[in-house]
Amino acid sequence: MSRPSFIRSRYNSFRFAFKGMTAVFRSEPNMHLHVLASVIVLVMAYRFEVTRVEWCLLILCIGLVWMAEIFNTSIETLTDLVSPEQNIWAGKTKDLAAGGVLMAAITSVAVGLFIFIPYWVDYVNTEL
Repeated sequence: MSRPSFIRSRYNSFRFAFKGMTAVFRSEPNMHLHVLASVIVLVMAYRFEVTRVEWCLLILCIGLVWMAEIFNTSIETLTDLVSPEQNIWAGKTKDLAAGGVLMAAITSVAVGLFIFIPYWVDYVNTEL
């Protein structure tokens, strides 16, 4: 059996990656919250006309949180596969993965506050 061509194997890699992203969006309620938060942040960034650097930071933070959630889901799925029964180490593994998502989210909120607070203050001051 011959190996698939370079282009065919790259196509398959992207297809599998998109299949994984689709799976996490469909199966993880927390991912729905991340998407909602991302939309709110992007609408505010557009509304306040943030700078290019601020756009980059916001997009980077959104990607970081989404990536952390995808890794968390992957780790939890694998842990459930190899340890379907209650196990203290499996629980710790899942807790650590969830902690990674929380840390990414906290960091992203901090970056968002640093970016948006001056815009909010200016908006409130001009509206009064």
